[in-house]
Amino acid sequence: MQKNNPKITNAWCFYDWANSVYSLVITSTIFPIYYSAVATNPETQSTIVNFFGFELESSVLFSYAVSGAFLIIALLSPFLTAIADYSGRKKLFMQLFCYLGSLSCVGLFFFTRDTFTVSVILFVLASIGFSGSIVFYNAYLPEIATEDQFDKLSARGFSMGYVGSVLLLIFNLAMIQQPEWFGIASDNKSLPPRIAFLTTGLWWFGFAQYSFYHLPGNVYNRKPKGSWVLNGFKELKKVWSQVKQLPMLKRFLLAFFFYNMGVQTVMYVATIFGIEELELEDSALILTILIIQLVAIAGAYGFAVLSGKYGNIRALIVAVITWIGICIGAYFIRGEFDFYVLAAIVGSVMGGVQSLSRSTYSKLIPATTIDHASFFSFYDVTEKVSIVLGTLAYGLVAQLTGSMRNSILALIIFFALGLIFLSMVRWKKAIGAEQEVKANVAS
Repeated sequence: MQKNNPKITNAWCFYDWANSVYSLVITSTIFPIYYSAVATNPETQSTIVNFFGFELESSVLFSYAVSGAFLIIALLSPFLTAIADYSGRKKLFMQLFCYLGSLSCVGLFFFTRDTFTVSVILFVLASIGFSGSIVFYNAYLPEIATEDQFDKLSARGFSMGYVGSVLLLIFNLAMIQQPEWFGIASDNKSLPPRIAFLTTGLWWFGFAQYSFYHLPGNVYNRKPKGSWVLNGFKELKKVWSQVKQLPMLKRFLLAFFFYNMGVQTVMYVATIFGIEELELEDSALILTILIIQLVAIAGAYGFAVLSGKYGNIRALIVAVITWIGICIGAYFIRGEFDFYVLAAIVGSVMGGVQSLSRSTYSKLIPATTIDHASFFSFYDVTEKVSIVLGTLAYGLVAQLTGSMRNSILALIIFFALGLIFLSMVRWKKAIGAEQEVKANVAS
């Protein structure tokens, strides 16, 4: 297949436009605020909820729900990607997870106090669908573009996602703030947020069709014979044997594991932190998220330029050091203005560290391999396990100490470990190891 085909690369980036609304509306803004409101007892103002007989603080349950979703996908991802590689059905698996996630978002339209338990399960399924589709989506990057385009293309994908998600969020915010404009009674406070969940699912489902139409299916024209499952396991074993010969790739994954633990946890719990620790108004939280998204667009491209001048690893080191500073600032933060300033700094590195991590890993994969989904499953598992442990640690520290500020301190340790391992990645040695694996693959 011809690489750097504009129609295909645009379709690939467009999936970020489609699915990023989940990250913004469900993960970061409207859903956490609505979830917190529903979980609060209107009579006693208690935030203790019952989930299958367990009495938990609502913020702790939210953290555990995120952990559970990503633990499930971390267990499934290696096997499903291997099957997808062997069968040549990467796009099919990407579609299945996309539809699971988007339809689960549609189901959240029915989220009320009476459907609390079912809605939390739907939130978990939406998270599984989102994260499950991403691993197959990421695996397309080294197949559709040449290495010199990885950083820019990855940044463009994230940037399109930020733009698309902000547009839908503004529409939903207008509906929440001025419901009468949309024919909704002003006293019906629960309907606009639930419509926001519905539009998120429909947006994700609908715009993804453009990507699925143009993205190639069986890129390498693989013709599977025999059991997909059995041969998928063999495919995974083959890729694992190659990964073991790439010491710098493994070292990068270790670094990514730790610093991503901090990045993703901040992104998932920032809104809950603002609600319960700083007691900010909903409008302040929404404005904060918009600041992050808009600044992140420039941040993603900025780090792509930085990596072009100084290399991927050095650019990532700058990003991780900035994240450590963010955590220190978050621990001492007290007011609304401080929250805005911190949000702007978060935005400047959020898009950069995500897009650059993806493109860096793409460069470390042997250029001759055709098992990109299997290779990216190791990246995906590392990412998901780090999210599981990060959100779990955050929830446990908050539960044991009674303060989410103490959880912020734990994140500094994760970033520091990531920085240490990242500084141990030697780019020239990584390329040399790749050449060795190429020789082994060829033989």
